[in-house]
Amino acid sequence: MTLAIIGGTGLTQIAELNIVEHCDLDTPFGKPSAPFLRAELNGVPLIFLARHGNPHRIPPHKINYRANIWGLKQLGAKQIIGVAAVGGIGAAMAPSVIAIPDQLIDYSYGREHTFFADDLEHVTHIDFTLPYAQALRERILTAAKLAQIDVIAHGTYACTQGPRLETAAEIKRLANDGCDLVGMTGMPEAALAKELELDYANISVIANWGAGLIEGEITMEEIEKNLESGMQKAISLLKSIATLNA
Repeated sequence: MTLAIIGGTGLTQIAELNIVEHCDLDTPFGKPSAPFLRAELNGVPLIFLARHGNPHRIPPHKINYRANIWGLKQLGAKQIIGVAAVGGIGAAMAPSVIAIPDQLIDYSYGREHTFFADDLEHVTHIDFTLPYAQALRERILTAAKLAQIDVIAHGTYACTQGPRLETAAEIKRLANDGCDLVGMTGMPEAALAKELELDYANISVIANWGAGLIEGEITMEEIEKNLESGMQKAISLLKSIATLNA
């Protein structure tokens, strides 16, 4: 099955990708974030998209999620792995740790979040009980085990609006709601993939503790330092996943 990777902050590109073709698509929903890359990773064909553009320039609330997911479907993707930098809330969700969430709560607003909006013959609903494809999650966890990469195999992802980081009170609220991770791009990406019957899973790379969980302000220097090590582990994990997809 054709695998697609959507890379977020810290993963604009993967040096190990052997790029075969740049695909600059138009979609019924406008332009995607960047040209899609048909590429090979560990000799396995896949499609790569830089979620925030290349160079990184599109903030989370301005991403054309519908064009991105539609374009991947148009190019033949069957499975999508979204890689994202996140903040840690749960006690185990420390900086540089990788988590594979199994649930999410959407706190974003004002985003074009569905393909089922206009010119409908009937109202369409999707079941979203399990937002992430279980078989794809299991493949990621198997790949992590084979590559001897420690990951946390669960977690509830909170999607906030951004681009600002959260207040300490907001993080406290998210924790009370049962959230373990906080990011800005997990929705509507997951729901749109589900609408197009694409398997979708998330790899969360923890870049910082959520606001108020440790003393002091969150700095970009801290985030970038943690992402450097976390994303290297994520790339190793993606290489292992690609090998399983061969």
